[in-house]
Amino acid sequence: MGTRVKVVLVCKECDARNYEASRPSTPGTAPLSFRKHCATCNKHTEHHEAK
Repeated sequence: MGTRVKVVLVCKECDARNYEASRPSTPGTAPLSFRKHCATCNKHTEHHEAK
């Protein structure tokens, strides 16, 4: 079985770190991106994986 790494999801509009997720640690895996609710913006925005 492959290992998973914890990543932080950041709002693209206000750069708030709102969520944690996990993804496979295999090389070549695309960065995560979700539309989630941002409490700072108070609306649904795109959240992407922090570097």
